[in-house]
Formats: sequence, C-alpha cells, structure tokens
Amino acid sequence: MSVDQTSMPARPAATADWVDVAAMLRDPYDTYRRLRELGPVVWVPALNRYLAVSFAACSAIEADQETFSASVRGSSALMARALGAQPMLRKDDPEHASERTAVNSCLRPRSIKTNWLPLFERNAETCLAGLVERGPDDADLNRDFAAPFAARNLIDMLGLRGASPADLTRWSHAFIAGFANLNDDPELWARCAAARSEVDVLLDELIPHYRRTPDGSMTSALVNGDQPEESVRANVKLTISGGLNEPQHMVTNLVWALSRHQRQRDHLLANPSLWSATFDEAVRWLSPIGMYPRQTTREVVLDGVRLPAGAEVGVVVGAANRDPAVFDRADEFDLSRPKKPHLGFGAGTHLCAGHWAARISIGEVAGPLLYRRLRGLGTDPRRTEQWQGWVFRGLTTLPVTWLPA
Repeated sequence: MSVDQTSMPARPAATADWVDVAAMLRDPYDTYRRLRELGPVVWVPALNRYLAVSFAACSAIEADQETFSASVRGSSALMARALGAQPMLRKDDPEHASERTAVNSCLRPRSIKTNWLPLFERNAETCLAGLVERGPDDADLNRDFAAPFAARNLIDMLGLRGASPADLTRWSHAFIAGFANLNDDPELWARCAAARSEVDVLLDELIPHYRRTPDGSMTSALVNGDQPEESVRANVKLTISGGLNEPQHMVTNLVWALSRHQRQRDHLLANPSLWSATFDEAVRWLSPIGMYPRQTTREVVLDGVRLPAGAEVGVVVGAANRDPAVFDRADEFDLSRPKKPHLGFGAGTHLCAGHWAARISIGEVAGPLLYRRLRGLGTDPRRTEQWQGWVFRGLTTLPVTWLPA
C-alpha cells in the first residue's frame, strides 16, 4: 500500500555529523537515543544514508514497499554482493512473494512442530552435553551451545547433507560480515567469496538430488518451487546467514538478560508460561537484526521528514524497538511489560520467514532446557564477554557458569 505524503507539511532531515561508527559497533544504544532526539529520520554522513530511528517511521516503511523498495542499489546492495545474487529478502512483490511461497509451508507452526521440533530437541540435548563437558569454569555459551545448536537445526531444516556445524558457522559469519560491510573491506569480500564457493560446491550435488528425490527440507522446496537456479542458490545462502546468526544470538541474549535481572529470572522459572513473553522482550530489547536497507522510489514525506527519490534509508529497528513514544521505560528489560508488537522480526511483506522456527527452537526448547538442567545458570563475571555489531548485533563470547549437580 502506498500513501502519497509529498503534499503534507514537511521538514528536511536533521544531520548527525557526529556519529562514530566504531562506537556503534561496541554499543549503539546511546547513538540511537541521540538520533531519535534529532528526529524520526536523520541524515548520517558517516554512513552516506538516512537512518529511520522512530517506531512510526520504520513501521511506515514496512507498510509501503511501493515507495520504500527492498530491491536496493548502490552502496545498500551489500546482501546481493555478499551472496552473489539477489535473494528474496532484497526483492519486492510479486518476485519476493513467488520465491517465499516455495518455503512458507515448511515454516508454519504446525509443520515446524510436526517435522522439526523432535530435531530441535535432539540437537539441544547434543549441544547441552558439549556445554556440560566444558564445565562451569570454561564453558562459553556462544561457542559451546548457541552456535552449534543453531547450525545443527539449520542443517536439518535446509537438508544440507554433508555439511558440518563448523561449516555452517563459518559460512554464516562470512555472509553476515558482508551484509554489514559498509566500509567496503576487501578482506570481508574475500571471505564471502570463499563461503559462496563452498556452498555452491555442496549445492552442485544437492540440487539434482532434490530434483530426483524431493523431501520436506527447505532446499528441496526451493529446488522444486519453479524458481531459477540462481535464486535457489541465493536463497539457500540467505537462510544460512540469518538462520544461524539471529537464533544463535537470541540464545545468548536471553541468558545475558536474565543474568542481569535475577528477580525476573526467578519469576520466569517459577512460571514457565512466561517463556514466550521472555523471548519477545529479549528480541525487542536486544534486537539481533539492528538495521536493514530500503531505497525510495520517489520523493516522499516519511513521518514529517522529506526524502528525495533514490534515497538510501537504513531501517534501524534496533532503535525503533526502544522508542519511548511506543514502549514505556523502553531501555529496560521487563517481562511484565504489556504486550505490544515490536519490529525485531521486521513487519509486513518482509516479516522474517523463520520467526516461528526461532520462537519454537529457542523459546520452547533451548531456553527452558538450559535453565531446567543447569542449576544457577548465569554469566561468569570471572571471564570477559564480548559484544559486536549494530547492523547485526550479538555476543560473540559469553562465558557462563552454573552450580555443580
């Protein structure tokens, strides 16, 4: 749906020439607060783009794909460059809808619970055993549980026979680094090229296999979905990136948040029905996807700010999810918060296709299992944790400990 606002009263975007990208990589939330104080949409010279930072502006963008196109060009086309072709996430309807339809049936809640829930539970037990083997003095939740758990789930869901969790982790990290390569680092592009080559070698075998013998996997659905092979390859690589990165970070985000809010953690453990709300609050508060790009197809007024045609716009959902105009005490983690929609999975046409898989695998399987089996689980203050990123943000290192059995 497109709304013509060009005749409405409007002001030019404020300029934020003070933005320090290195500081945002360490922790973007102070920058987000200052940007929201300047306006709903701000021009950031250091990034050569506008940033939409209010909940209203980000929501309006998602509601109008005719004006705010996902088929970005220029410096915003990082995803297509990283993957070697344009995936469905960087296409508008009807092309986007055509490609997404191929996998929708695999990702509905009933299908996930029937086909994938037993695998999620098996993978969680396998990875928990690895975490426990490390012991409460050496365990790293990201390295020893979250990353391998997300990778094993993705191998099963995509049907990537022959790939290992280490392969999936390496490929995903390379693609995600490319998506966020705003500084055009040649080393990151080289990593993307190597990952693309390895995935393509695997797909050279799997594409003809799934044409001959279809099954319930996502790769099989894409192969048999009447799509060009280039699109199949791009969308498998897209799923490898987001399908590992965001679930991995959600596991560590949950434990990190609950470790810093022990009364809320204890209330949750006494009331397991709160796991769904806990998952959503963690996604809102610590959005693993911080920003994604759009490009204007015409001059437009967005939440009172006039933008030119062809403008590159970053949809900063990490800032929108802490907008005090929408969320009371927005910077606080609060499991008793009244339920409101957030933008952690996007919205509208491009709502994350895997959001139900994430909710079930983490909110119903991984989170409850960790706290049920590891008494006193929490972050380990004796060792150093590490956060990274703002386009995609998460804990790369999270030492954890627990009480002996």
